[in-house]
Amino acid sequence: MTRASVPEAAFLIASLLFIFGLKRLSSPRTARSGNTLAAIGMALALGGTFLLPGMGHFGWILLAIVIGALPGWLLARRVKMTAMPQMVSLFNGMGGACALFISLGEWLGKPSGGRELGRAFPMLLGVVFGSVSFTGSLVAFGKLQGLITEKPLRWPLQKTGNALLLAVILASSAAAPSSQNEIWILLPAAAALLLGVAQVLPIGGADMPVVISVLNSCTGLAAAVTGFAMHNMSMIIAGTLVGAAGSFLTVLMCKAMNRSLAKVIFGSFGLAPKEASAAAQGDLSMREIAASECAVMMGYARKVIIIPGYGLAVAQGQHLVHDLDEALEKRGVEVKYAIHPVAGRMPGHMNVLLAEADVPYPKLLDMEEINPEFDQADVALIIGANDVVNPAARTDAASPIYGMPILNADKAKNVIVIKRGRGAGFAGIENGLFYNPKTRMLFGDAKKALQELVTEVKAL
Repeated sequence: MTRASVPEAAFLIASLLFIFGLKRLSSPRTARSGNTLAAIGMALALGGTFLLPGMGHFGWILLAIVIGALPGWLLARRVKMTAMPQMVSLFNGMGGACALFISLGEWLGKPSGGRELGRAFPMLLGVVFGSVSFTGSLVAFGKLQGLITEKPLRWPLQKTGNALLLAVILASSAAAPSSQNEIWILLPAAAALLLGVAQVLPIGGADMPVVISVLNSCTGLAAAVTGFAMHNMSMIIAGTLVGAAGSFLTVLMCKAMNRSLAKVIFGSFGLAPKEASAAAQGDLSMREIAASECAVMMGYARKVIIIPGYGLAVAQGQHLVHDLDEALEKRGVEVKYAIHPVAGRMPGHMNVLLAEADVPYPKLLDMEEINPEFDQADVALIIGANDVVNPAARTDAASPIYGMPILNADKAKNVIVIKRGRGAGFAGIENGLFYNPKTRMLFGDAKKALQELVTEVKAL
């Protein structure tokens, strides 16, 4: 093996480790080892880069690695599970920024005569997709973190403005390869940065999980095309994996919400509140219940299905849910968990949250598996979930979530809802289940309510 072939070998092995690592992430039992494999692959890719012919400035490169790795490691170690979606969005934006600056660096580092179309086109795509992903991810982070309102922000001539930005990107990109003036590469970069902000600001918080997946695809695509421009095999493969995974996840979430991608990107939940919803017809009184009564209802049940939502994550009550689960099972109660694909702020959020509390993974059942069991359940315990159990999705054609697959909590014999207040859910839609005669509301912080439930069940 020659010295010149060592980097290529490192990139090939790194690419294989990325693929194997991604495959092992498909199961909780192998996810940790999959993450380790992918990390080793990244270390190999970095090592191979140092061995590329003509590489230099190693001191600056090492300094950049330290500047990026240290805060990233600290943030990842300290982030709460509730903040994981915005952390993913922030890191994804950094990936888009990397693709943007690498493509710009490649472009500005070569004279116009050295920019053949085969390399100019991937660099332009890297600039555009990297820019959109960077600023779009930052806006998504701001919405999820509460720095920007989660409500859709709209302004006059918004679509016209976005169309103009797109026209600037296309026109300047077409002129860039043959021009010696660097303004033609900076124009599409600036316009794409603005487009990322303008496109994500009008999207409501309820659609942010899908937006993050779309932006994740953009980052992957930006990395892949940048790899083509640099003839870097590991960037091409890694970027393609990220782009494909993000696209697949986007399709799954849109299906789970029964919303097209166009409706997510160009529309949003809660833009036009309906005057007459399923919840607004009939009795509008919520029936409250004490923790002691809930404990009796569940402690003498045969089967309880627990439905976790984002409210559980916010309250950090996952360990108490496990305690409640164990206390009920000691009394001979069968306990299962119903996981909706878009419960929480991103797919898998509830699974990871409960796995963190050592809830056995086989107990976590997805929507298709658990829905047929609700009519045999004595109690459905809903903790901080709202839209994913809203019967309006089945009954109210005027509702924005009509047609969205939901968990059939309303088919259980009794329903208990732990909720902080009487307001609508994340999508801003009233839930008729809360007014159902067989539903009882246990108001308060989920962690405190669960602690009371555990104490009462153990005292039975």
